[in-house]
Amino acid sequence: MLKINEFEGKTLEEATNKAITELNANLDEIFISDSVEETGKLFKSTKHVIKVIEVTELKRYIKEIIADLSRLLEIDLNSEIRVHENIFNVLLVSSNNAILIGKEGKTLEAIQTLIRQIVQNNTDMDIKVNIDIADYKNNKIKNLERVVKKIAYEVQKSKVEASLDPMNSFERRAIHNLIKDMDHLTTESIGEGKNRHIVIKYVE
Repeated sequence: MLKINEFEGKTLEEATNKAITELNANLDEIFISDSVEETGKLFKSTKHVIKVIEVTELKRYIKEIIADLSRLLEIDLNSEIRVHENIFNVLLVSSNNAILIGKEGKTLEAIQTLIRQIVQNNTDMDIKVNIDIADYKNNKIKNLERVVKKIAYEVQKSKVEASLDPMNSFERRAIHNLIKDMDHLTTESIGEGKNRHIVIKYVE
């Protein structure tokens, strides 16, 4: 069961301050979803109603989902969760890593989609959950960055833009961050769904 708190105030700031005071937490220790409601029939006014979940509570809930998944799959799963830039990075460790990763990481992506959907359905918040198994994604990103760097250097020399293969949002974010620190280069994501990809462009 996930514990979700509700607070209200005339402004978002007032409602947030109530949450911080009552929960004895800092802003980086809670997640907030804000909605505005109209009150009064003759003299209408608005109030902010916020849903608040503590980071520690979300971590506990994600571990609970993973425990349920472990029982269903009959596979031992251990997890470590770290929060960075409002993303819950979950590292799974198991004796069946290859099975959980699947061909080209397809099973891993399915597990991530499932857990992310369960969290969002039960919180009604856009909470980002990134699942990795035995550093599979991190290693894949490192290899991808090596390849993209070579392409980026070619764009710098030729001044001709280059389109990369389609990637998921996690990979695209890593490439955007990589290119932004390179001189005279910018990136743009184009396309929809599975065809969404990055274009590396030269800028004067």
